[in-house]
Amino acid sequence: MHLRKIPPAACLAAASALLLTACFPSGGDAAASGGEGRIAVAMMQPPRSALSPLTDDAFKLSRWSTAETLVVLDEVGDPQPGLATEWTQVDDTTWTFTIRHGVNFHDGTELTADAAAHSLEYAAQASPKPRILDGVELGIEAEGDTVTVTTAEADPLVPQRLSSPQLSILAGSAYEGGTVNPVGTGSGPFELVEVNGTTSARLDRYDGYWGEAALAPGIDVSFVPDGTARAAALRTGEADIVEAVPTSQAALLDPGLITEVPMPRTNTLHLNTQAGPFTDPALRAAARDALDRQELVEGVYENRADAAEGLLGPALPWAADRPERRDSTEAADPDGAAITLATFTDRAELPEVATVLEQQLEDAGFEVEQVVREYANIEEDALDGEFDAFILSRATVLDSGDPAAYMTSDFSCGGSFNIAQLCDEDVDAALEEAERTPAGDERRAAILEAEAAVLATDAAIPMLHERVIQGDAANVADSAKDPRERLLVTPRTRLN
Repeated sequence: MHLRKIPPAACLAAASALLLTACFPSGGDAAASGGEGRIAVAMMQPPRSALSPLTDDAFKLSRWSTAETLVVLDEVGDPQPGLATEWTQVDDTTWTFTIRHGVNFHDGTELTADAAAHSLEYAAQASPKPRILDGVELGIEAEGDTVTVTTAEADPLVPQRLSSPQLSILAGSAYEGGTVNPVGTGSGPFELVEVNGTTSARLDRYDGYWGEAALAPGIDVSFVPDGTARAAALRTGEADIVEAVPTSQAALLDPGLITEVPMPRTNTLHLNTQAGPFTDPALRAAARDALDRQELVEGVYENRADAAEGLLGPALPWAADRPERRDSTEAADPDGAAITLATFTDRAELPEVATVLEQQLEDAGFEVEQVVREYANIEEDALDGEFDAFILSRATVLDSGDPAAYMTSDFSCGGSFNIAQLCDEDVDAALEEAERTPAGDERRAAILEAEAAVLATDAAIPMLHERVIQGDAANVADSAKDPRERLLVTPRTRLN
């Protein structure tokens, strides 16, 4: 079994100190927080698109409570009022949303139906689209205090889609100049006032907020891709809240400072079905059979993860009712087939997952070359099919609270995040059926049928389901522990 080697404490402390010097201001807690009561947050991934809400950067804006959406999701994923107070489904393809009164953007302008419609229309016409709109054509029209949303086909998840942080509503000034600038243009309890590239960001309490006033005076964010440095920041008091504590570091922290909950995030091995050795289903099956999930869970994640039986994990209890796996292709002897295996460094465990998986694949008869980079420097190549195999850590209900959107994005012929380059008629038919089925038990069953269709191709081999490991200093109160990774600092979050 592959075991993680933990460096001696003295070496770890020295390494952490060097890393922290580059990531955080010097001077202890007061300097880190930028002032009394301000919350210092260490985030894992730097912005990839200048915090554009049309990209995954939107989830940072959501976690800082600066950009808001028309709809929000409750703990079980059902839609609730946000910047829209209510909505009505007029017919199969038409929905109307009533816009909340008394909301001002951070630039002082008022939220109106026209402003909300402008944000949604901009996102719907963007190229590329936000992935929550994969395969969805939206028509947007404002009238009075309502916004009407129409779809080309029946879509039972329009409210859930509008909860995606990628469809945040910003002031009109955010869209000037051909890019989307969230600085000073959100509507949440914290105003984004400064962004320093991929290094840091600063938010101040917005005293004109329409809802519950923030208790903390502000948030000081540092982007710290190195997991050892993030954990060290919590130990030294340089950060008050640390997201994504690596499993190797969790054991070194005071157990009272970390929280661990199952999350809808799956580590999956994506195999390129359009070029290279894995165009052969029998070699994909060989990779499937070579995988030892338990070795990864125990050796890399130190039992702080769950071995995967499918794409959807224990954070969605209904996924346990999945149908029996369909018969799939019999594995062939790899006979020295050469493959490139790629992943990224931003999630600290993934390079080690790649190392263990390389050994498992080589034991099965493959020849493996690893490629490991920061995510910002590898995503484009992964989406272009430059690798034979790619290890991805992916949230499965991140966008709409419904996994059908994730599966369509990642596994349909037209999906914008289809790393496996998969295009399969049976998969597309199952995904289309799931997408059009109304919310509820029937839809969940259809989603599990679509999952079965994807798994039968062996284009995506689920390995394990991650858990949220978040670090909070002892004086932090009421930070969000959100499995969907939409919330972190809320109006009630404060330092005692």
